[in-house]
Amino acid sequence: MSNITLYRHALSGHSHRAQLLLSLLGLDATLVDVDLAAGEHKQAAFLAKNRFGQVPVLEDGAAVIADSNAILVYLALQYDDSKTWLPSDPLAAAEVQRFLSTAAGQIASGPAAARLVNVFGAALDHQRAVAVAHNVLSVLESHLDGREWLVGNKPTIADVANYAYIAHAPEGDVSLDKYPHVRAWLGRIAALPGFVPMQATAVGLAA
Repeated sequence: MSNITLYRHALSGHSHRAQLLLSLLGLDATLVDVDLAAGEHKQAAFLAKNRFGQVPVLEDGAAVIADSNAILVYLALQYDDSKTWLPSDPLAAAEVQRFLSTAAGQIASGPAAARLVNVFGAALDHQRAVAVAHNVLSVLESHLDGREWLVGNKPTIADVANYAYIAHAPEGDVSLDKYPHVRAWLGRIAALPGFVPMQATAVGLAA
């Protein structure tokens, strides 16, 4: 029986990136859905796992890791003997970190924020989020011209971290039509052995 437990929400792209890497690594994990609507993430039991009250949280035996990107780093270092998901080469590792920052920055404030408005009714500036989304997508479209993955010639946690909110950007009224290289990259990730999709929501351009 697995000692790994992932506390998550099915519509959270942050949760999905952790779930996706678990599956890509072939790791069995118990998935525990946190009832965000009922405020379960703000209760003492969950705050003891993550004081910020956010999903996901990973428990691996006695280890408790909060923050989706931190979970990706932990899983890659702990379970990927090939060292491909998080390369050991300093330059490649730095490039991976660059795209983890992109996921936590422009992706979070762009396509993720736009989707939050439509899916959860978040009180955010939707127009600004859509603009940020198209800006970062334009950068990624150029970056992916002539390459298959964000870093190097194999998938890394950089790809995992950025996948969900880009794949589900249409739910936030962000069209991917102008970004063929980005769409091809999404397709390559979806074709990886062990890939698991994030639950879709029929809103925005995905309605």
